[in-house]
Amino acid sequence: MTKPTSPATDRNASSAPASLQKRHLLGIEGMSPVEIRSLLDRGSYFADHPTKVTSTALQGKTIVNLFYENSTRTRTSFELAAKRLGGSVLNIAVAGSSVKKGETLLDTATTLNAMHPDILVIRHNCSGAAQLLSQRVDAAVINAGDGRHEHPTQALLDALTIRRRVGRIEGLTVAICGDIANSRVARSNIHLLSTLGAEIRLVCPPTLLPADVEHMGVSVFTDMEDGIANADIVMMLRLQTERMAGTETPSQREYFNLFGLNKDKLMRAAPKALIMHPGPMNRGVEIDSETADDVEKSLIRLQVEMGVAARMACLEAISVRPE
Repeated sequence: MTKPTSPATDRNASSAPASLQKRHLLGIEGMSPVEIRSLLDRGSYFADHPTKVTSTALQGKTIVNLFYENSTRTRTSFELAAKRLGGSVLNIAVAGSSVKKGETLLDTATTLNAMHPDILVIRHNCSGAAQLLSQRVDAAVINAGDGRHEHPTQALLDALTIRRRVGRIEGLTVAICGDIANSRVARSNIHLLSTLGAEIRLVCPPTLLPADVEHMGVSVFTDMEDGIANADIVMMLRLQTERMAGTETPSQREYFNLFGLNKDKLMRAAPKALIMHPGPMNRGVEIDSETADDVEKSLIRLQVEMGVAARMACLEAISVRPE
């Protein structure tokens, strides 16, 4: 078996905290290239020093993870990132909280605000929930995914993954394939990668295109092989059936035949094309196991690793920002 290529040390890694203009991190849209690059540079530094962190930015501070949707990768990586920076972490299990008794998000915000946390990390099934929370609490708020809107830290870790493996983002062709309409990951990646100079293609059935696609500055393909032709990065997305009406796609078997990624289809991409997936994967639906586990081409495991580093950069930047 061929060993995977190790990510190179990023020459742009920075030992200085990233700089953000806003108090909260609610989305990638509207962020400047300078802000994005500063987060990526700092994330690279943390990735280079995974067990030797020199920042104590969160020492004496409390971070609350408030997750209204299930998550393993995102919640765990935020928890680990906060602890590596010296913070105290409280995970609120919504299934066992007053939310299940009918408490609204605003009631929860009032309760949490009275406890004076420093940072609130929220994941919610409604678009705009993070924005609403940020208006009602004194703590800084980080959006860990809100409905179909955005997932900014996922886009940051994806960009960090690409930059550490390829060395750049500018000039790359990135094909984002699958359930675009329901994907906050796709939206954040479109904003971030295009801001840094990548060409973005969306590849999916017409029924899974967002209504505002004509304003996104992307190319649209409804044929998988045409869409990934000569692409440098092929980013697959999960079918989010929980957000669908049930009529957007044919059977899962037929969907895989048309839009699932396998070795044969990948041959249409650039010779050194790399594969990404934010997880969790539906093997045999959007990607087959042979392709997902290809140690030379798949960046999926590296994405998980970069999640902690990228979120450390975000937590630190939010924490050290001057009031």
